[in-house]
Amino acid sequence: MTLSPPRPVTAARWLRPLAVANLAANIAIVVTGGAVRVTGSGLGCPTWPRCTEESYVVHGELGVHGAIEFGNRMLTFVLVAIAVACWVAALRSRQGRPLALATVVAFGIPAQALLGGLTVRTDLNPWVVALHLLVSMAIIGVCVVLLDSLRGPARAAAPTTVRRLTRLVLASAWVVLYLGTVVTGSGPHSGDADSRRTGLDPQVMSHVHAVAVYVLVALTLGLLVLAHRAGQERVARAAGLLLTVELAQGAVGFTQYLLDLPEALVVLHLLGAALLSAAATWVVVSAGQRSSGSSATETNSSAR
Repeated sequence: MTLSPPRPVTAARWLRPLAVANLAANIAIVVTGGAVRVTGSGLGCPTWPRCTEESYVVHGELGVHGAIEFGNRMLTFVLVAIAVACWVAALRSRQGRPLALATVVAFGIPAQALLGGLTVRTDLNPWVVALHLLVSMAIIGVCVVLLDSLRGPARAAAPTTVRRLTRLVLASAWVVLYLGTVVTGSGPHSGDADSRRTGLDPQVMSHVHAVAVYVLVALTLGLLVLAHRAGQERVARAAGLLLTVELAQGAVGFTQYLLDLPEALVVLHLLGAALLSAAATWVVVSAGQRSSGSSATETNSSAR
């Protein structure tokens, strides 16, 4: 007679795919949110939590903008379903650190939805919109840490100098992400024709943002060299990946600036920002210590 595998093993087998889905879904919601903004659909549903004062769902009078905004709202429920499933798998697999991280994501997404409601209630205040985006970037980072906690065997931490530089790279990446929201908040893509801007000069802020990008690229190059010299190839690979994202993101950023911010490139730039958050987080976790593996395979072996 064939016995069913223990419950923790079965749950662990689902945990990693669900963690990957968590990361992918949170990156996707950044992209769809960008599409809402560049199409001017930010107030397609003019209130929250209802779409209108009379209805929770969109209706024909709101037109295509209403459909786009309402569709983006519905994607939040997909994120919640994935996050809850991931949390349940972590709970049933009896793994402490993954459970803590999955809990952060599971609570972060509803909190993010409330913040999205606040952006509508404040008529797309650019500072609130910026916070809304940055919270998504933070959730993406947590998803990356969750994935790392599921990747396998124990590993030693990188040397202190390498670890310190990875943290400096992450901090610099967050400065770049923040300044990117300031540039967007001063530019033309407000999400609605009547929404106010920050009042800052978009050209000046674009140059400030570019300087921060130069600093980030220089720090990443320095980390790449230092990691190679220290024999930390794992960190070097992560730094190489981050550098690739930075260069691609810089190319898109300069192109959209020269072409006067075409909508498709703005959305692509937001995708790059989400990947930047993920890659910068991966640089830090790649340099950290992992006390023990928690992959499904290892759990299965210990069960036997």
